[in-house]
Amino acid sequence: IITLSDLECDYINARSCCSKLNKWVVPELIGHAIVTVLMLISLHWFIFLLNLPVATWNIYRFIMVPSGNMGVFDPTEIHNRGQLKSHMKEAMIKLGFHLLCFFMYLYRLV
Repeated sequence: IITLSDLECDYINARSCCSKLNKWVVPELIGHAIVTVLMLISLHWFIFLLNLPVATWNIYRFIMVPSGNMGVFDPTEIHNRGQLKSHMKEAMIKLGFHLLCFFMYLYRLV
């Protein structure tokens, strides 16, 4: 969120912003997929069903990157068609989701 906010205010350029964000896409994808599979294996059905749409969205977003782009975040397209606003909105939603999951994992699984 901070990196996208810095890009919005022109504190950093689009290329450095996108390279910082793109290096975290795959670890986020793998981490979320592992957590989702672990919830399935441990039979925590509610938490598995809560994590499944987000894991599916991360996989879909990673697979649907056009073949000329630098990654999910592309510096040539991030200012076009309101992509910066949509990336900010997605980051805020994910922050809220991860905050909710943190407390659910902390109090429900112990």
